[in-house]
Amino acid sequence: MPAPVVAGIDGSAESLAAAAWAAHEAERRNLPLHLVHAWNWHPRRQEGEIAGAAQRHRARTVLRRAEERVRAECPDVPCTGEQTEGPATAALLKAVDQADLMVLGSRGLSGFTGLLVGSVALGVVAKATRPVVLVRADEETAGEHVSARDDSASTDTGHRDVVLAVDLGEACDEVIGFAFEAARLRRARLRAVHAWHTSGPVGLGPGDVGLVRASWQGEEWLDFLKAVLRTWRDEYPDVEVMGTVVDDKPSTALVRAAAGAGLLVVGHRLTERPLGPRTGPVTHAAVHHVGCPVAVVPHF
Repeated sequence: MPAPVVAGIDGSAESLAAAAWAAHEAERRNLPLHLVHAWNWHPRRQEGEIAGAAQRHRARTVLRRAEERVRAECPDVPCTGEQTEGPATAALLKAVDQADLMVLGSRGLSGFTGLLVGSVALGVVAKATRPVVLVRADEETAGEHVSARDDSASTDTGHRDVVLAVDLGEACDEVIGFAFEAARLRRARLRAVHAWHTSGPVGLGPGDVGLVRASWQGEEWLDFLKAVLRTWRDEYPDVEVMGTVVDDKPSTALVRAAAGAGLLVVGHRLTERPLGPRTGPVTHAAVHHVGCPVAVVPHF
């Protein structure tokens, strides 16, 4: 049996949006969908049996609502559900090991601070060995499509761009391959973005000197990006590719590039650090401040 697309659900609007997004992705990939609901139970001794029964009833309700959402979105996608007791992060990490990819909900916007991603989602992203996609509560199927002529959302138009963050210092096949395949499945354009930052000395001199230096550095980076993408262009001849290099901080450039995109793909290096697994600054910025779905692809 092929590895499924897995969606972690908890009954929130965010997780229902994640389940719907996961269903469409499973349909695109011709894979089954598996819903996972993990619940923690710490009853007091005198009410343990009653509390446990109530929690199990809630878990069944959560799964049923998610399954109804999936059937409404993609009735032909095979869908199974599972409820498990225990820490949610550990349960989802166990599930993602058997998945093609995992989809989780993120918490929506809060003022101007961007997406507030929950500790469970961040814990899964930091340790997952398979790609994890984070989806906002207000994400809809039409959101990945170009707006219709009257600016309304429509699934009858083409897909918005897939944006790929490329670190030319360690361009990873896993990350690039995921982005090309996502673009192929959607028949979308792929925009590959690499950001580099000029760090000239203080008192560089006339502004045109700095501009000339930045210009030739940018050309070199663009040539390098084209070389990295050449093999993938040959493997995916039907995918339209646009390569861009930006003289800016990577996190800032990426958030700007993802504006209006249908999907952002970023890499995450799996390393054990002194304080435990963490996401890097670029991935951190992406999952907190980008409005479209964000695919975090792990690599070593």
